[in-house]
Amino acid sequence: MTVLANKVAIVTGASSGIGYATSRLFAREGARVVVAARRRAELERLVADIKNDGGEGVALVGDVRDESFARALVEEALTRYGGLDIAFNNAGTLGEMGVTPDVSLAGWTRTMETNLTSAFLGAKYQLPAMLERGGGSLIFTSTFVGYAAGFPGMAAYAASKAGLIGLTRALAVEFGARGIRVNAILPGGTDTPMGRAVASTPELVALIQGLHALKRIATPDEQARSVLYLASDASSFTTGTALFVDGGISINRT
Repeated sequence: MTVLANKVAIVTGASSGIGYATSRLFAREGARVVVAARRRAELERLVADIKNDGGEGVALVGDVRDESFARALVEEALTRYGGLDIAFNNAGTLGEMGVTPDVSLAGWTRTMETNLTSAFLGAKYQLPAMLERGGGSLIFTSTFVGYAAGFPGMAAYAASKAGLIGLTRALAVEFGARGIRVNAILPGGTDTPMGRAVASTPELVALIQGLHALKRIATPDEQARSVLYLASDASSFTTGTALFVDGGISINRT
């Protein structure tokens, strides 16, 4: 039996990378999936892949920084599929990078809005829908950067993603007694468009691989399987967790 049978899920940042892989995995495991991103062609390809896999999904194009889009995603889940059980708030950006005094206020604000405020907006509308179902699983994509390690030139990214862990813990205690679990994954280096933007040369790829205890980077499917764990009843006693899926980069010193 599929582990997400009869479940309804929202996935943001679904047009590539971890979001794309997780959407397909959720659908293969029985969930009906509402997928969201800004790029229409990529979302349409994702929905076609989901249907070719025998699953069910629908795409909404929009910007996660827009409160009306957060509301629309939940409304789509409710009207099309009858409820909401799982939300994977995965959309994010590296944002403006560079020496901190040179980062513009506009760049800082865009990064915060995309990585942190969007997660708040998603939860704001997802949580009431989950309460109507008697519970659910809310998942955010954070990172080890700014939590277990610091990297120069990434202040806005680190601060916004570390903020997601605080949000995770606050929501976990606020809604745990009402049947909603809230967790975050903290990926290490992963072969995604965002990851390739950082590891942009063969030398940087080798450097980043070497930072991990496993001496390699992850595939999006490996990250998706950890998200599936948090979405499913396999993690029924897990909440408020910052789950490292980082190949040991947070602990490696070799």
